[in-house]
Formats: sequence, C-alpha cells, structure tokens
Amino acid sequence: MAKQATPMKKTRARYSDAYREEALALADRVGAAAAARELGLQPSQLYQWRAKAQQKKNTSEREQSLADENARLKRQLAEISEELAINKKGRGILCEEPEVKYAFIQQHRQAFSIQRMCAVLGVARSGYYAWRQRGGEPSWRRRQQAITDQRVAQVFQQGKGRSGAPRLTHDLNDAGISVCRNTVASSLRRQSLRAKAARKYKATTNSRHELPVAPNLLKQDFTADAPNQKWVGDITYLATGEGWLYLAVLIDLYSRKVIGWAMSERMTADLVGDALQMALWGRKMPKGVIVHSDRGSQYCSTLYQALLTRHDLRCSMSAKGNCYDNACAESFFHSLKVESIHGERFSTREAMRRQVFEYIELDYNRQRRHSAIGMISPEAFEARMIA
Repeated sequence: MAKQATPMKKTRARYSDAYREEALALADRVGAAAAARELGLQPSQLYQWRAKAQQKKNTSEREQSLADENARLKRQLAEISEELAINKKGRGILCEEPEVKYAFIQQHRQAFSIQRMCAVLGVARSGYYAWRQRGGEPSWRRRQQAITDQRVAQVFQQGKGRSGAPRLTHDLNDAGISVCRNTVASSLRRQSLRAKAARKYKATTNSRHELPVAPNLLKQDFTADAPNQKWVGDITYLATGEGWLYLAVLIDLYSRKVIGWAMSERMTADLVGDALQMALWGRKMPKGVIVHSDRGSQYCSTLYQALLTRHDLRCSMSAKGNCYDNACAESFFHSLKVESIHGERFSTREAMRRQVFEYIELDYNRQRRHSAIGMISPEAFEARMIA
C-alpha cells in the first residue's frame, strides 16, 4: 500500500508593529474593506488590530495632547487676531517711510505687541528702538540706514533667508540699488538677520569601523530563477521638517519586490534588523538565502549578524565604496524619491512614513510595472511564475 503523504503544516503569517500601524492608518483613510483588499488581508484582522491598539491608548496622554493642542490653537488665534487688528489700523501706512511706521508703533504700543507690529509693518525692532531713543527725530544718516535696512530685509526675505551679504549685494545692485558689501553686512547685523546654513551631505554608509565584513557572494549578478535565492538591502535618508527619517529595505531579486522595510529617526542596527525580520516573516522563514548589503556598520553589527546566523542566511557585502555592487537597491531608492517624494514638502516624519508606506505596499509592489520582470508589477510577476 502506498504511504499517504503528510499534509504540510500551514505557517501563520506574522506582521511587525510598524506594518500593523501603517495598515490601520490606511484603513482609517480608505476603509477597512478597501485596505484589506489592497494589502491582501482579511478585514477581521484589521478590526482585531484596531481593537488591540485602542486598548493600549492611555487616557491621560490623550487628554494632555488635547490640552496642548487647545493651548496652541488659542495662541495661534490670538496672534492672528492681533495681526488682523494691526493691519486694519495700519492699512494706510504700509507703504510709508519707516519713520511713519515707527510713529504708529509708538502710538499703539499699549494696545499691541511691538514685535508683532514690526513684523506686520515690515520694519526692524532695532530701527524702532533707535528712533525712539532719538526722540522721533532721525538724522539723515539714520534715515538712510532705515531705508537700507528695509531694502535689505525685503531682498533677504525674497531669497527665503538663504543669501548672505555677498549675494544680497549683487541682488540689490542688479535692482538698481547701489550698495557695497560692508553696508549690507552692517544692515544684516542691525536686524539680526543670518543666512540659513547649507545642510551637510549625509552619508548613510559608515565603513570606517573595525567590525568584520563578509565576502561579495553576489558579484553584481542580480538574476534569480526562484524566490528567496538573493535578497539585497540598503539604507537611505529622507528629509522632513522634523529632521531625517531613515529607511531600510530588503528586495527579492527574483521579482524586485520589497519584502522587508523599516523606518526610524535614527540609523541603528535595529533599523536593518527590523527590515530583515519583516522579510523573514513575509517569506515564511526561508533558509540559505544570500542577503547582500554594503559594509556599513549597521550590517556588520553583532545584532544583524546574529540574526543572519540564527536563520541560516548567507551574508554578502559590496566592495568598499562601490555602489554598483548594490545597484538594485540604489535603483529602488531613486524611483521612490523621483516618483513619490521630490517636489513634495513633508513637515513631519509621520507624513513621510505614510507616503513611503503607500508607495512600497500599494504602488511599487502591487501596481508599478518593472522593466526587469517583463513590465508587470512584482506581485503580479510572483503570482504568474509561482502558480
């Protein structure tokens, strides 16, 4: 009698806390049913995750958050109301000389904030205080300084605060205002105006360490004839109004699908470890996969290497300073930034998280056509080839 085959035990899918959080956020925006359909989940899973998340909320924290927001809105409302009142009373002097504006400020200093009136009328507080010290009778030199200050401040603001004295001097001269660099520099000092410092280049790979590195097993061969043969990973940084947000990803070279990702405001070993853990859960814990990355300190860390060893994964690393050894990961980051981020402004890290999550899980994996896999999406490619 033929021996009956033992049925394979079905492995239950596991999801990281970050994935659940972003999935719930998507459900809040488009509805649980639509979100479940887009992410390949059951609506009941989203309802269970939402119930658990609500249980973890702390009532006192919610009340404090509401109180802080209420106080902020009250302050903002008071400032806007004061600016509207100043504009209403000073409407007729907005185009007048600075001395006229100083007289208005002196007359209404008991009713409005001097700082707010100076901002609304477009004059410097230092100019007003100097005018008041002279009894409201400026000398010819002071009048010229006030006019120069106004012009310099206007050009400075038009340049969004990025230009210092050398560039502002050229801007003023091109506008027909003859001034020298020292005059502009003095005006900037009087008004406490300083140009914004340029951001330094932020490198994501720190290969200057004494940690051991792995050999390059990939050797720029980015082909794979089955899933879970070769994964590539990398880190990039994304600018927000709150600072950098770091993104780590893992991509299966078979389908170019992003199978693991993690985001954090700090670039640590935990960041790449979380991305790898998501990939392992999503791919049902495969063994013997070549996992390629650069030789940054995060990938050489004890935490990351221990995770590779524990799951029988083969570590591979690029040559030092050779971005072509990890070209597929670099290509993904380029697509992400060009198609989803460049030209947009993200005031918070949370807004950037939402954008990245939707691009990876909804657009890139499920809809974006990829030339390396026959101009179909990674999800469609895997469904077609594995079926």
